[in-house]
Amino acid sequence: MQVSVVLCTYSPGAYEHFQEAARSVLDQTYADVELVVVVDGDERLAKWVRRDWAGRDGVVLVVNEENRGLLASRNVGARKATGDVVAFIDDDAVADERWVAELVRTYERTDAPAVGGKMTPAWVAGRPRFLPEEFYFLVGVTHRGFADGPGEVRNTFGSNISFRREVFLALDGFDEDIGGRKGEKNLQGGETELCARMRAEYGSGVMYNPEAEVAHKVFAYRTDPRWLLDRAFWQGYSKRAMETMTSDAGGEESAFLARLLLDYVPGRCRNLVARPSRDAAVELLSLVVLTGAVGAGYAYGILRW
Repeated sequence: MQVSVVLCTYSPGAYEHFQEAARSVLDQTYADVELVVVVDGDERLAKWVRRDWAGRDGVVLVVNEENRGLLASRNVGARKATGDVVAFIDDDAVADERWVAELVRTYERTDAPAVGGKMTPAWVAGRPRFLPEEFYFLVGVTHRGFADGPGEVRNTFGSNISFRREVFLALDGFDEDIGGRKGEKNLQGGETELCARMRAEYGSGVMYNPEAEVAHKVFAYRTDPRWLLDRAFWQGYSKRAMETMTSDAGGEESAFLARLLLDYVPGRCRNLVARPSRDAAVELLSLVVLTGAVGAGYAYGILRW
């Protein structure tokens, strides 16, 4: 089984991180890997990538003449790929050396149309002590409560998700309007919408394998409380927008919210009473505030959508 990994990049300022991501793909323990690099509309960056990566065994290079956005670039890469499976990783992520092997192992043991793995944090500026694990999804990391272990989920993060290529192409890939639909630049959830369509068509979601790990770099700006509040608001907004696009988009969020309110918040309150600490109090407060921000974004989405 050949696996094509699509890696999109668009910023010359992120070239060092792109190179680390690309090397992590080529250094996999699994042998049959094709790396498809898509440079999204920056000629200076394309020149660097051609200089350093063109002609390498197992590397396919695609350059968009103009910036088309992440989802469109992923679709371009998937169509250029030749593998049985097409996987996606971002240019600010680093794959564990057994990432592809774990994805393939899951495909070989199941008939799943798609397989995804766990996103782990690589704290570039240190872990923010106030950020609770329940909200790690705000920084692109698998959060507490996502799944209890291996099994079927609706979708995993877009930087650690893969599809049987024939399934991906049959579904026409990602909806390229998401993120730009009706001028809504803050709309998120391309993989959510695609996987909801996949479940409707094939009766199956993504098979989650937590052993297939990709580390996501969390830069300093993503640990700023104001950035996180803004992110939480637009996450809530996007969840509501996704519900209007597909009927299968809100179930996992509702289940997580119930678990958050009925399990995690009461549990943290009990722990704070039993073992008082400033850090625990700050995390609990952050949990409440971020939940409120997501709720506010969702309410705004109801008005808009």
